[in-house]
Amino acid sequence: MAAPIKYHGYKLKGRAVIGLFQYIKYFNTSNKFSCHKRTLCTTMRLYDRDMYWNDKSVANESKFEKILIANRGEIACRVIKTCKRLGIKTVAVHSEVDSLALHTRMADEAICIGPAQTSESYLRMDKILNAVKESGAQAVHPGYGFLSENTEFAAKLDEIGVAFIGPNSKAIKAMGDKIESKRIATKAQVNMIPGFDGVVEDAEHCVKLSNQIGYPVMIKASAGGGGKGMRIAHNDNEARTSFRLSQQEAKSSFGDDRMLVEKYIVCPRHIEIQVLCDKHGNSLWLNERECSIQRRNQKVIEEAPSTFLDPQTRKAMGEQACRLALAVGYDSAGTVEFLVDKNKNFYFLEMNTRLQVEHPITEMITGVDIVHQMLRVAKNHKLLHEQKDIPVDGWAIECRVYAEDPYKSFGMPSIGRLSRYVEPTHLKNTRCDSGIMEGSDISIYYDPMICKLVTYGRDRTAAMDNMIQALDSYVIKGVTHNIPLLRDILTEERFVKGDISTNYLPEVFPDGFKGKVLSVKESQELTALACAIYLKDQQRCRAFQNQKRIPNVSSSINSWSLNVIINKARINAHASKLPDGYKIVINSDVYEIKGNLSFTSPLMEVCLNGDQRLLQVHNRLGGGKYDLRYHGTVYPVKVMDDLAFNLSQYMLEKKVLDTSAMVLAPMPGLLKSVSVKAGDMVAENQEVCVLEAMKMQNSLVSLKVAKVKKVLFKSGDTVNEGDVIVELE
Repeated sequence: MAAPIKYHGYKLKGRAVIGLFQYIKYFNTSNKFSCHKRTLCTTMRLYDRDMYWNDKSVANESKFEKILIANRGEIACRVIKTCKRLGIKTVAVHSEVDSLALHTRMADEAICIGPAQTSESYLRMDKILNAVKESGAQAVHPGYGFLSENTEFAAKLDEIGVAFIGPNSKAIKAMGDKIESKRIATKAQVNMIPGFDGVVEDAEHCVKLSNQIGYPVMIKASAGGGGKGMRIAHNDNEARTSFRLSQQEAKSSFGDDRMLVEKYIVCPRHIEIQVLCDKHGNSLWLNERECSIQRRNQKVIEEAPSTFLDPQTRKAMGEQACRLALAVGYDSAGTVEFLVDKNKNFYFLEMNTRLQVEHPITEMITGVDIVHQMLRVAKNHKLLHEQKDIPVDGWAIECRVYAEDPYKSFGMPSIGRLSRYVEPTHLKNTRCDSGIMEGSDISIYYDPMICKLVTYGRDRTAAMDNMIQALDSYVIKGVTHNIPLLRDILTEERFVKGDISTNYLPEVFPDGFKGKVLSVKESQELTALACAIYLKDQQRCRAFQNQKRIPNVSSSINSWSLNVIINKARINAHASKLPDGYKIVINSDVYEIKGNLSFTSPLMEVCLNGDQRLLQVHNRLGGGKYDLRYHGTVYPVKVMDDLAFNLSQYMLEKKVLDTSAMVLAPMPGLLKSVSVKAGDMVAENQEVCVLEAMKMQNSLVSLKVAKVKKVLFKSGDTVNEGDVIVELE
């Protein structure tokens, strides 16, 4: 292999070199590089203390000189940040499409390990082991997902004398197998959920067991995690379908299609305990995380601590978690997950033998750098903390910001290039763990997470207020994202009270998420803000030649009649100029708007009647048309003078396409199977194909009884969002 080249202090090899020149060609400016270089290693700092104020180490303690991160995205960046803080060199591995990714630029070295498909890159043990040997890394941090809980990978590293920054392979094997972990947990006297203590043979066996246990049941992969390979069944038909789809998902995601079935606890809370163990028999529990806000068994919002637990329950859960960890000789950071019912009875769910996605909120309330402690344990050092050293100090909330459409089943993946991207790290007590930057691509190959947005406060109210401001300040363009849903949850009555469960989303939004419904006052505020933006844009446009027809908002004329259309509702407003802003009158209510109405900045912080408001101009479509993001949701807004409004009444409305005779791809993905052909008769809600997107299996069904006219794609084809897969007569 050719010698590596250095760029801004980063050592690049192989395809990363090719990618560098492509990157330069794409941006065509050195200023872009300088801007991104400054943001590579930004971390949150609390205003009154350091973020890792309770992290402990010993002076001159031995440490690894170089480690390899066998992962990508935000978790790779997260590990690199701690290594940089400790003076440890890092090696990044990457697929061909990740050659320009942020984690490859942050690391001291970057090595390409294959094409985009995870099965040919991040899941290839042989290629990662070769990268370890080539780089001379002394240890490997696996992050989460991919090979993080693969016993064979941990064992092979041990064979070549390279430390695995995680638990030993025996503990991974014992806890990674949900069937075996339940047996061990039972012996360790950990509270258990009723279920079948064995492998489910097939769909019919699943139905038989489900009837014995009693519906509803949870069908899930034995080697699963991250919400993949898990489904709830309420009857025999659902059990058959859920078993088949979950088994396919498990095989695709984990290479292990063994399934188990257990009783589904109705309206439970999902609460997990962070544990930390060393190789000398010491263990700690770092309090709990509430992870009940989920969609498709995947977490969306987490917080620490939980509003539900009392000190006695917290202590009991922590002690059981440590007892289980010690029973398997656990020696790293790990998470024991529990389901908790309304009476605070808790039941063991599973143990994740890796660094958890939501670990930052535990770090916020304990002051412990969990990655640092994993490095210490892997180096065979003893834990320096005692249980009395672990506080519950303040409150932290994490929102998982995804590239997905929340209006489609609470989140269908979205792909595209981030044309504009600004994280709200300028705000107090706000942390962004991300692996992307402006210009990054969100592809179909990997998880669609953009960022883990974390806010801290001295209490829950302060943490929520900080999160709301952070979500409103987050600028993301180029892909659809779930900030509208996150923002709405943060202000929803049940969430504010802490009255939540894993059924929260379907209970609060039974018809799916439709966006925030504005009150009359909020609609008027948005109308006033839209008028001010429109008048400011008109004033700017008039500065150009041959634009004298545009109303002169800076002349002696001091009043304009404007018509604003929001969600097809017309609101009439009268606007006038102030020395430092605008006055908008709507139904005798007066709104004075002052502040930043910049044409170039998408984020506007303005003063409305003395109160601060955050508003984003998501799109300027011309002719007084805007997409404005207000309270998290994007609203299409039209601002017109009286003449334009009167003429608009003669415009024909665009016809809505009837899609009932089509089966459309709801997202980009890979067709795993197509079960119909031209001429077949299909029933309503009959499955016609299975689409895999970002490792999730999605069953697509017919909307009516009809004959299949055409099948436009076959199994193995890649489809884009909106593609017609099957056409019906």
